[in-house]
Amino acid sequence: MIRRSSLFIAGAAIVGLSACRSPSGCPSGWCGTVVVAAAQLDVLNPLVSQSDVGIEINDLVFSKLADLGMGLNTIGDSGFVPQVAERWTFVNPTTIRFTLNPKARWHDGVPVTARDVAFTFALYRDTLVNSPTRPLLDRIQSVTAVDSNTVVFRFTHAYPEEFYDAVYQMHILPAHILDTVPRARVISHPFGQHPVGSGPYRFVRWVNGQYVELAADSTYFLGRPPIRRVIFRVAADMGAALNQLLAGDADVIYLYGTPEMVQQISQTKGLRITPYAPNAYSYIGFNLRDPAHPDRPNPLFADRALRRAISMAVDARGAVSAVLGNLGEVTPGPLTSWQWIWSDSLKGIPFDSAAARRALDELGWHMGPDGVRVKGGRRLEFDLLVPTTSTVRRRTAVVVQDQLKRAGIAMHITELDLNTFLDRLTAGRFDAAFASFAQDPTPSSLKQDWTVGGLFNYQHYDNSAFDRLVTKAMNEPSRER
Repeated sequence: MIRRSSLFIAGAAIVGLSACRSPSGCPSGWCGTVVVAAAQLDVLNPLVSQSDVGIEINDLVFSKLADLGMGLNTIGDSGFVPQVAERWTFVNPTTIRFTLNPKARWHDGVPVTARDVAFTFALYRDTLVNSPTRPLLDRIQSVTAVDSNTVVFRFTHAYPEEFYDAVYQMHILPAHILDTVPRARVISHPFGQHPVGSGPYRFVRWVNGQYVELAADSTYFLGRPPIRRVIFRVAADMGAALNQLLAGDADVIYLYGTPEMVQQISQTKGLRITPYAPNAYSYIGFNLRDPAHPDRPNPLFADRALRRAISMAVDARGAVSAVLGNLGEVTPGPLTSWQWIWSDSLKGIPFDSAAARRALDELGWHMGPDGVRVKGGRRLEFDLLVPTTSTVRRRTAVVVQDQLKRAGIAMHITELDLNTFLDRLTAGRFDAAFASFAQDPTPSSLKQDWTVGGLFNYQHYDNSAFDRLVTKAMNEPSRER
């Protein structure tokens, strides 16, 4: 998850599929092995996982109290699908009582109890653990285990997404394994490499840099999964993942791909392409703090007028078309169509190269002899971090680099492996970053990433009017309003 400033690009996602690996098909609805060609992952601890692959694996290994239904409703409890919680009751406007499924078990055989739920909430809320989800749980006042199968959530005040926050934001974690671990060490604990969950798949092994293997839990309390084994095979980048699929070494790929990649898949016998609207967008974000002195404003990007001028020099639509053809679209801000606050009426900063040049001139950035603008002896140049795992972002960065060069702006590209890229973002050691955020359908996603204090607000975006609007949207029971 990630988001901010000038350029927002949402790529169309493609899935390539072949038959699951069972010599006799799927007898009795019980398939063999499915291999997913995947990018790098960080850790298998739901408290802090940030990579797409890590989050996807966590969703298979761990359970929540309940999950979103296909309608993606986040207001009230309509459409939610029970998981660990068998049923629930709204006791009053600020209290929900959950009754757990008595058949729920951890993969080591221990029953899942209300104590696990209360313990999980305490972990997510602990400042020593510092989970990125912590701010989203601010309005839950307490979680209390009444008995082994009953847990009560109390909220600071009534609001439309109480149920969503209670069930969706937390994967339930095993108290009997983690309750003796000092809170400051929970994130670095070996549990993140050898997780024990209560979901439909058991963790089998993780061979670093190669693959993660999961096996179906035949005793899963909601019914045996239809696929025996799922393997996430790690690839260096999207091109390498695609090669695995084309060579028959993988069955599935989640592809934010180029037209050439899609053409390769469509011409390969036995593969099927399924387009879908992604819940993620990519963007180039400016760091508003000085990377060398985080307590100080960024010498360049603290200037809003300069950020706007640079943004106007970027032809986002042209960049998307050059790299993705008709597979991508430009979104006007940190939103995808999954968000219920999405509207076609939203407009982003327009591309206007002439206006960008005039603005830069007026700000005192004049063209130097080498084609790079200069002000007070400082060149208008900055470094852009790009993860090697994303073919689309790497190619798009080159297009944007050329566009900025024409306006007298020097953008240097630094490609990093995913984990180093995330480390640099978290530490604030960057000028600008080409990042990507997966997004929940609620405005609370914006709170995580773009409001003051949001743990994914790596760019230090600070806009009090925006913060107020996000809070208002989170408390609004009417989607139309």
